[in-house]
Amino acid sequence: MIINTGEYVHIIHRQLFREDAQRHFVGTVESHEGTIIRVKGYLFAMDSTNSQFLRREQLRTRIVSLNDAVIINVLPSRVRIDQITYTHRPNGDVHVTDGTDWHLDITHL
Repeated sequence: MIINTGEYVHIIHRQLFREDAQRHFVGTVESHEGTIIRVKGYLFAMDSTNSQFLRREQLRTRIVSLNDAVIINVLPSRVRIDQITYTHRPNGDVHVTDGTDWHLDITHL
């Protein structure tokens, strides 16, 4: 498996249609089998009123199939996933950050 247990991942669920909800998930890979991973972490959903991704506070466990419906970013081991937020830059860029000097630019994803 190319993704390992214990790794941190940022998962983008692709929108198939314009009206589909924009959802992301950030968490720790708990296990994997074939093309399926079990991830524990936080859901981020687009708040259409403010055009911002907001974290749902409840810690969740998700089963995700690794297929073309998701984009998976493997995060550095130093990232504090419980501190992840989204920042919207003045130029329109969107960054995922944990409040340190690390960020993931997801503007074009």
